[in-house]
Amino acid sequence: MQGLLGKKIGMTRFFDKSGRPASATVIEAGPCKVVQVKTKERDGYSAVQLGFQDQIEKRMTKPLLGHFKKAGLGPQKILKEFRDFDGEVKEGDELGVDLFSVGDRVNVSGTSKGKGFAGVVKRYNFAGGPKSHGQSDRLRAPGSIGQSAYPKRVFKGMKMGGRFGTDRITLRHLRVLKVIPEKNLLLVEGSIPGARNSIVEIRL
Repeated sequence: MQGLLGKKIGMTRFFDKSGRPASATVIEAGPCKVVQVKTKERDGYSAVQLGFQDQIEKRMTKPLLGHFKKAGLGPQKILKEFRDFDGEVKEGDELGVDLFSVGDRVNVSGTSKGKGFAGVVKRYNFAGGPKSHGQSDRLRAPGSIGQSAYPKRVFKGMKMGGRFGTDRITLRHLRVLKVIPEKNLLLVEGSIPGARNSIVEIRL
């Protein structure tokens, strides 16, 4: 499995060769630096640790600076491991958007937008209370959450109002519509999780 780290730029409209339109998300994919290569013999599992976006030294701890120096690289802002990475890579290599080609199916993972505190109608698609028969203040209420007798408590995991969003979400089998290597841009079909400029993982 190959992959890259990227930054969500935004959405646009894409037209194929026959002129049919499709919504597309523009991702700045890479370039990513290979910071560490882990092996089963030494680390217990095989993985490739990638770094994305340069960082200034004063914002890094000394152990991390030594970690990057060992690979012959400057400080990186984002670090992420990709397990069972296909292909031969070594520390210090740079991977670009040319890993992908038009028509590939990729999995994109990111953190969804935070919505703050939300009620059950927005958070869990509850229908709400009746709009007639004398009720006036229960329209978006969850209804009963417990019992009048035994066991007289609210069970754990009950669907109630609370923080909504900021969850890790993976969308699978998104089609690559266009690759622009000179600008490190990747266009994938449809939307992906996260706000503009948020970090995403693209796996092939």
